[in-house]
Amino acid sequence: MDWKVEWKRLLWGVVVFAACFAMPVDWPRFSRSVFEALALTKWYAQEHVLLCLIPAFFIAGAISVFVSQASVMKYLGPRASKPLAYGVASVSGTILAVCSCTVLPLFAGIWRMGAGLGPASAFLYAGPAVNVLAIILTARILGAEIGIARAVGAIVFSVVIGLAMHLIYRKEETAKADAAMAMPEAQVERPLWQNIVYFGAMVGILVFANWGRPRDAEGLWHAIWATKWLITGGFAVGLAVILIAIGVKFMLEKVVHIPTGASLLMIVVVLGGAVGASLWRERHV
Repeated sequence: MDWKVEWKRLLWGVVVFAACFAMPVDWPRFSRSVFEALALTKWYAQEHVLLCLIPAFFIAGAISVFVSQASVMKYLGPRASKPLAYGVASVSGTILAVCSCTVLPLFAGIWRMGAGLGPASAFLYAGPAVNVLAIILTARILGAEIGIARAVGAIVFSVVIGLAMHLIYRKEETAKADAAMAMPEAQVERPLWQNIVYFGAMVGILVFANWGRPRDAEGLWHAIWATKWLITGGFAVGLAVILIAIGVKFMLEKVVHIPTGASLLMIVVVLGGAVGASLWRERHV
């Protein structure tokens, strides 16, 4: 018996027992806190996991399949042009409409593909703050000056934070850059327009599936909200056509590493569950 290991297990057991023994279940504030925590977990699962995180995981998986590592290294790598790398990273979140949770899989995707830590950190910081919907909403409620200040401030601070991360981990970045020098040139496997259409379809699903109900019961925003599931369904149908056209078997087996039939079933279940849960919630709220 190794006491150096066992005493830690014993200590954790005592701590857990003491917490359970003294748990104030008859204290109203404690009971309400537990209930609110569970309610928040349920809300997060309904609003973010199905409609935000799962589409973001598919987008991150598509990055690893459709975008070659050499291309990422060329534009976002440690040896890429700093104005180009940080400029692209700081404004690329404009069209994604991602939140602080959804941006994490995308950040992990481009970083693992070889992007420098500085540009990847700039994308991570600026992505949730500079998307078009957030800027328009901020400008509409708080004024155009605040909206512009938010966009400019997010871009500037993302570049500053990215440069700081690059300096802190410059040794690791230098090693990654040296490894990138030996990489071959990227081989284009499919036309650029196919990649653009594919990513556009997934981003469209992500954006319109999370379109919130506006305060006014008329106007463009309300019209989009009233028909958001038709728009989302149109993007989903378009995505299905694209998957079939460009070779669904190759893409799915490389992204999720399971047979194609199971992959298709998973996509149908996820999209159907997300749409069904959202429709049920809107009708019963």
